[in-house]
Amino acid sequence: MKKTLLGLVLLMSISSSYAGSCHGSIFNLSACITKAQSGDSIAQYNLGVRYLKGQAVPRDNKLAAHWLRRSAEQGDSSAQYNLALIYDNGWGVLKDDKQAVRWFRRAAEQGVIQAQHNLGYAYFNGEGVLKDDKQAVRWYRKAAEQGYADSQHNLGLLYQTGRGVQDYKQAARWFRRAAEQGVVDAQFRLGNLYTNGQGVPQDYSMGHMFFNIASSNGHTNAVKNRQVLAKKMSPDQIERAQRMAGEWVSKHP
Repeated sequence: MKKTLLGLVLLMSISSSYAGSCHGSIFNLSACITKAQSGDSIAQYNLGVRYLKGQAVPRDNKLAAHWLRRSAEQGDSSAQYNLALIYDNGWGVLKDDKQAVRWFRRAAEQGVIQAQHNLGYAYFNGEGVLKDDKQAVRWYRKAAEQGYADSQHNLGLLYQTGRGVQDYKQAARWFRRAAEQGVVDAQFRLGNLYTNGQGVPQDYSMGHMFFNIASSNGHTNAVKNRQVLAKKMSPDQIERAQRMAGEWVSKHP
């Protein structure tokens, strides 16, 4: 079954901060290992990501975990985030939700948006921590305010369902911001809010518009809701809804 909340995301890229033997076309494994063993955190991070992705080296999750941990312990936020993913997925280590949360938190506190999102997800679902909807709201908001679309959707859902805090106006606000970035579930949920007049003035044309947009993006429930709503609407309302949908798509391709 598809999760209601949008879930974990990946961040795995080679750092360009270090342009020596660990980066790009001049990569030299022996020299990079020497650099990493000397304590260079960027070399450690780049080695870890290379082993995790199998990029220019054989894929080896245990070595990935080793080098990313070395870099993470020195405070590298990208290493902390990727190490959290390793624990979350059990790549080369025993799956450990508590360790995943520990490293997501370290990265989130340094401003890694994906880590903030995943920490919110952990609090919402009680993975590695006790369920805490207020903490879920806190961390989703941090990422949402920086424009992270999945967090905007999930924050809107928390406001809509009353987990942590119920506020339909805030739900509409965050669903709209996610919808503008193409999150189909947010488009669908906006349609419901306009249909029911929750957090926004009741407007069947606006509801139909968002159902239409979500339908065009493959949301099957939006197709059903649009059909039901259309039976309550006048031809003029439907024409307005279709016109607005075309304008929306043109503005948010």
